[in-house]
Amino acid sequence: MLEINQLSSHCNFWAMTWIQLILCSFQITQASCFYLFIQLSGLRGLILIHGYPTFKGHVLNGQQLWDLMEGLEANDLLYYTHLLTGYIGSVSFLNTVLEVVSKLRSINPELTYVCDPVMGDEGKLYVPQELVVVYRERVVPVASMLTPNQFEAELLTGFRIQSEGDGREACNFLHAAGPSKVVITSINIDGNLLLIGSYQKEKGHPPKQFKIVIPKIPAYFTGTGDLTTALLLGWSNKYPDNLEKAAELAVSSLQALLQRTLNDYKRAGHDPQSTSLEIRLIQSQEDIRNPQVKFKAEMYS
Repeated sequence: MLEINQLSSHCNFWAMTWIQLILCSFQITQASCFYLFIQLSGLRGLILIHGYPTFKGHVLNGQQLWDLMEGLEANDLLYYTHLLTGYIGSVSFLNTVLEVVSKLRSINPELTYVCDPVMGDEGKLYVPQELVVVYRERVVPVASMLTPNQFEAELLTGFRIQSEGDGREACNFLHAAGPSKVVITSINIDGNLLLIGSYQKEKGHPPKQFKIVIPKIPAYFTGTGDLTTALLLGWSNKYPDNLEKAAELAVSSLQALLQRTLNDYKRAGHDPQSTSLEIRLIQSQEDIRNPQVKFKAEMYS
């Protein structure tokens, strides 16, 4: 669980905020207790994220999560504008997250729920099979924004994504099920890596859709999916009706950060392909605050 401490509740400009990682989706990890700077436009958020496969401590169950919610409620601390969830490993916990969404929306009906439906990648499932059904039937309908990868989008829609057209159709399918914003964060088409985004301003209207070509970096990084979704949340909050601009900023931030991470490891004499690389968040504050937009969205007609 990440606690967002606002520098000012009355800011009308982009404020620099601390995000202090207290719990990583209620699992304490040796590598995940760090501070992260991120720009958020005066939003107050409760962020639930799951992370590394190896951890120390205790995994909170759904009842314990709800106990925390009751504690927040007892202190009149349940007004949130945004909720972000990532990896969740059990059906009971995911069901409780759905109760959290309902509870928060009973207090603020305008709550934006951003869901990164972390289930697997490259054909490999990370979670129990029954979680896929819960995501598809219960989570997707209540999400405001979804950020699946290619494999996860296939799991949610039930069909293969083998072309850009398939990716766009997957977005349409997910729009019909619930969220107005869908970003498939990575699609591998004929050896090219793409992000495909789609924003449906009103139900029944055709969405605005775009793609961003992403360069492949010959290394594996820890935490890129979590960071991508966090950046999309932050920038789309600043530009709520311009998802393509939010995605350009998010991708440009991420790529600059990954390149810095890669260069840092190389300077240290480390083979970047020998193990997963921990991304250089603190060293990349300026790329997060003020990214140079080097990756532009191409609109689909």
